[in-house]
Amino acid sequence: MLSLFSKQPKAIVARAQDDYATKLRLKYKPYYHAMEAQQGTRITLDGREMVMLSSNDYLGLSFHPQVIESVATATRRWGTSTTGARISNGSRGYHTELEEKLAAFLDREACHVSVAGYISCCSAVASFAQKGDVIVADKNIHSCLWDGVRLSMATVERFSHNNPADLREVLQTIPAKTPKLMVVEGVYSMEGHICQLPEIAKLAEESGSFLVLDDAHGLGVLGRQGRGTADHFGVNAQVDLVCGSMSKSLAATGGFVAGSRDLIEYLRTNSKQTIFSAALSPAMAAVASTSLDLLQSEPEHLDRLWRNTRRYRELLHGLGLDTWGSETPAVPIVLGSKEAVYRFWQALLKKGVFTVMSIAPAVPPGKDLIRTAISARHSDEDFERIAEAMAYAVKQL
Repeated sequence: MLSLFSKQPKAIVARAQDDYATKLRLKYKPYYHAMEAQQGTRITLDGREMVMLSSNDYLGLSFHPQVIESVATATRRWGTSTTGARISNGSRGYHTELEEKLAAFLDREACHVSVAGYISCCSAVASFAQKGDVIVADKNIHSCLWDGVRLSMATVERFSHNNPADLREVLQTIPAKTPKLMVVEGVYSMEGHICQLPEIAKLAEESGSFLVLDDAHGLGVLGRQGRGTADHFGVNAQVDLVCGSMSKSLAATGGFVAGSRDLIEYLRTNSKQTIFSAALSPAMAAVASTSLDLLQSEPEHLDRLWRNTRRYRELLHGLGLDTWGSETPAVPIVLGSKEAVYRFWQALLKKGVFTVMSIAPAVPPGKDLIRTAISARHSDEDFERIAEAMAYAVKQL
């Protein structure tokens, strides 16, 4: 009989220690770089100043004076944290104020904000689908949405990325009376594609599908004053739920789900992610609220973002680089192999431009890429350095 106290090897520890992907990451060090300083689009890494070319700070509001001041004001009034969940002791007036402001901006009856965009988007799927339902999802949706799919225990059917014709074929295989939930993104951040939302929303209406739109990368970028993808296409009434992160254009952290009042109250009752998560901090709520105000009072940030985006895309195309048909400030540089991506990434780093690698299986085979993103804060000097670095990197291929 095995002694209760005999020492046995721990299989999980051994698995972690022998993990090939982790060993590869530690060898080549493409991720988890800790910047020593940042000011606007300039960062300091290993003592060198670089241009940040992979941030999701699309409107450049993270260094806006009013945004920074809002943090101090909120913290002095509310402290640093509620140290509790919203359902119990964590709700505060600043949460409801932000929710009302976001709901009005998105033309929704109600909204719920959470501590992270991952939590909000996961809950927007997991809370509304259940066993016996069918979830119909674009195959390129974000990991947070896939986690929501898995937790719901619903059956899942995938359709080809951003392809309404394939979606129609998939829907025809599902019995008409089966409850259906459809999941898409407004802007696909890895590809930079804008969702074919008018056609997809029409199919959702025809098939009786509950439509969830993750607009993390559309909010602040598309639509009137940055109201997002549904506003951009004028199909807001056909989208049941809009979810997303506040860590992009709103320069904060946290997430939101917006919809009818009935749907948001159902979420608050049934979403484990919502019920058991600590509340959004005063500082981050203040940042998101102030950024929302700036979207409406200072349109120059959005105008400059799109001018910079057009300039950057022309630069890349002039060098013969493949941007995967990106239509937005999220601009991939598709190089097609892990080796080419690594060489390109290193070359950019050498010339003082920081980007992010994304390789299979995070992207489809043959679509290994450098993930870049443009900000309204990128200056003429930034573009000069970016142009020099890109030209140098191309020569290394």
